[in-house]
Amino acid sequence: MKPKTIRGPGLFISQFIGAEPPFDSLGDLAAWASDLSFKALQIPVFDPRLKDLAGLSEKDAVTRIEAVVSKTGLAISEIAAQRSGQLLAVHPAYDETMDILASPEVRGQPAAKQAQAVQDLRRAITRAAILGTGKVVTFSGGLAWPYFYPYPPRPHGLIERAFNELARRWRPLLDEADRAGVDLCFELHPGQDLHDGATFERFLACVDRHPRVKINYDPSHFLLQQMDYLGFIDRYHQRIGAFHVKDAEFTPSAASGAYGGYQDWLDRPGRFRSVGDGQIDFRGIFDRLTRHGYDGWAVLEWECCLKNSNDGAREGARFISEHVIRVSERSFDAALDASMSPEQLDRALGITRS
Repeated sequence: MKPKTIRGPGLFISQFIGAEPPFDSLGDLAAWASDLSFKALQIPVFDPRLKDLAGLSEKDAVTRIEAVVSKTGLAISEIAAQRSGQLLAVHPAYDETMDILASPEVRGQPAAKQAQAVQDLRRAITRAAILGTGKVVTFSGGLAWPYFYPYPPRPHGLIERAFNELARRWRPLLDEADRAGVDLCFELHPGQDLHDGATFERFLACVDRHPRVKINYDPSHFLLQQMDYLGFIDRYHQRIGAFHVKDAEFTPSAASGAYGGYQDWLDRPGRFRSVGDGQIDFRGIFDRLTRHGYDGWAVLEWECCLKNSNDGAREGARFISEHVIRVSERSFDAALDASMSPEQLDRALGITRS
């Protein structure tokens, strides 16, 4: 792929939606984001806290979204459906704790929650197609996650069975996305069966390397797993369809490590931070994504154990703008380029013909 200028900054709005203006409606939130110099929004497929979208039919909701972005001049980077992806595949151990992600009418009903997840994911695909984003960011769900650390040894075939079932649930949605011209970008995230490169490859094999399986690249989750997040881009760049700009830091202690010791985020060795406050090499990330021709947005996801969200958003918009690499339209040495005939090339190399 040829180098390509990354679009940005975008903003994932889920962490900012709240009960008070301007965060309680998409229109006001979009105007706030525009004032901070964001150029696009990543919008959740459904959030009842957005009062100007609540209760609308699907057609009216799409019309409302189009009106908001048209008024503010913002684009839509992706449709977000992480909660729906999570609910598509829930291990029974997590049924009750996952109820918070589901609508009240299906809580306590695993089959109903899964059916709702299917409908919401289908709606996300439709919205991404109609609104022209072509991308849905989601989680995979987690059937095998409780067994991620193999003690006692996992029963033979358990992981294979879990991934086959995961593929069975996702395959119809992937096919629907393909018909709609939409990519499903899986955020590789602990708690999900797809949480690193190895699990992504396993899933990809189970769905016959489906062309609509893509990655939402979020380096914060890789740093906390102590992965090579720059090498990840080199290895998987052809499958990276979306990009969350989120920072993190990992400082091991004598008392706790990667698993966190059940501590709150502020006290864990691995912590999410506002961009620029953590350890992630974003210059290296933007360099690699640009060089590999990443065709998408750089979207801020604010999650920080310390800093105020408004400050994180303001600083994040500037941070992304400063890291976007505008690809050169010409080679720096283009003026010195010279064409030679085969005979001239031979003379330049000292080649003689007998």
